[in-house]
Amino acid sequence: MSDVDLSAEKYEKYREAGDILATVLEEAADRVEVGVSHLDVAEYAESRIEELGGRPAFPVNISVDSEASHATPSRDDETAFGEEMVCLDIGVHVDGWIADAATTVDLSGNPGMVEAAEEALEAALDAVEPGVHTGEVGAEIESVIDSYDLNPVVNLTGHGLAHWDAHTGPNIPNRGLDTGVELTVGDVVAIEPFVTDGGGKVGEGSKTEIYSLVSETSVRNRQAREVMETVSETYRELPFAARWLDDSRAEMALRRLTMNDVLRSYPVLKERDGALVSQAEHTLIVTEDGAEITTR
Repeated sequence: MSDVDLSAEKYEKYREAGDILATVLEEAADRVEVGVSHLDVAEYAESRIEELGGRPAFPVNISVDSEASHATPSRDDETAFGEEMVCLDIGVHVDGWIADAATTVDLSGNPGMVEAAEEALEAALDAVEPGVHTGEVGAEIESVIDSYDLNPVVNLTGHGLAHWDAHTGPNIPNRGLDTGVELTVGDVVAIEPFVTDGGGKVGEGSKTEIYSLVSETSVRNRQAREVMETVSETYRELPFAARWLDDSRAEMALRRLTMNDVLRSYPVLKERDGALVSQAEHTLIVTEDGAEITTR
């Protein structure tokens, strides 16, 4: 028997964050329709999280077609959904304890890709128990995706969730690997299969709207210093969107802070042009007899 107390306060906050996220993800996905703006959906979800007592753990990611991650609208973005594959990835925290989940809305006429991601996620969730190797979970994901004659995105993985840390170990691969670790009771992880009809790898695009604090340091420029202090006080080291900063002139400060390694930037991650990417994700707590899904 494990000596981990799954009734401890931190696990209750993980569960509370997951409950909020389950509601918001469903409501936000229902709003994804041709002609609706990305910004409307993102702002709806982020404000709804706060209405329900949480805070965004990172900016709402809205990735379309070949985009896989790190896409979020800018302050005055007027981009609207077309007949596209739309991945919606949302994070919630309660006092720094995080839930992370994603779904794909198909407006492109390729429902099989959505089914592949969802089925791969279910297979992975069923495989989770204490002592299971992360590579075995990845093999379950890969097997399902292969059965659809599609490819896993191999350089994106699921991940652990810790206090004020939305992306920590252990990594949960989207293919079978010999390397990795065994899951243990009390681990909190987000499993997120990415499916593509492309080559199976993503690279960085040119657009960046998401940042996170790396370290505080002495900054001469007044505006840059104010942005750094705001980020530290409000978001700690969690990712934030440029549009969340009140000052519309903050773009120069963000560039300056990124160049000085105060901030990390998150460029949009993309498959090759013309490819599509789908995604499904849940957060879980590893229990004595399997897994408790917090985001369902």
